[in-house]
Amino acid sequence: MKIDFNKNNDGLVPAIIQDATTKNVLMLGYMNEEAFLKTNELKKVTFYSRSKNRLWTKGEESGNYLELVNIRNDCDSDSLLISVIPHGPTCHTGTDTCWGEDNNPNFGFLSKLEGIIEDRKKLSGIEPELRQEKNSYVVSLFDEGINRIAQKVGEEAIETVIEAKDDNDDLFLNESADLLFHYLILLQAKGFTLKDIVKILEERH
Repeated sequence: MKIDFNKNNDGLVPAIIQDATTKNVLMLGYMNEEAFLKTNELKKVTFYSRSKNRLWTKGEESGNYLELVNIRNDCDSDSLLISVIPHGPTCHTGTDTCWGEDNNPNFGFLSKLEGIIEDRKKLSGIEPELRQEKNSYVVSLFDEGINRIAQKVGEEAIETVIEAKDDNDDLFLNESADLLFHYLILLQAKGFTLKDIVKILEERH
């Protein structure tokens, strides 16, 4: 890997730190060539600290180190993307990231949809006239209980199988979306999320 440490006068290149599992960006640091070599030697991310004016291995005092997974160079050979397994909070303030965010898995729109379903679940059992969502299908399913939710998953699964045996891709995809949607509701009803399922799949893999 060729890195252009001489592009900047201080001999430093930015190092973006990303969780290898969640793909969330955890922090930004800077490396010189010595820090890069030390990182590869220790398998712990080591930066050049501009404030301390020396090499600094993340976690050398707190114990919250960043275990190296891999390093990638960008197209101009002057910045690094470093995948890590974080051991403890990344930020010195105690948060998972230096932007104060939780380092939770993100499944894009599915995570957004899970959040909406979670909000609807909280409305279940509240008097209808007091609800923000007056005619929510999801809230009505939670009101009916686990048996009804599980039944809906079964119904959507059967309809998906039927459409899979046909040649109408549009119907198959729509039934698949219905199945996934109701399965997300079932997970929430049981107190789980996609993160729990992905964890099991990762362990099996």
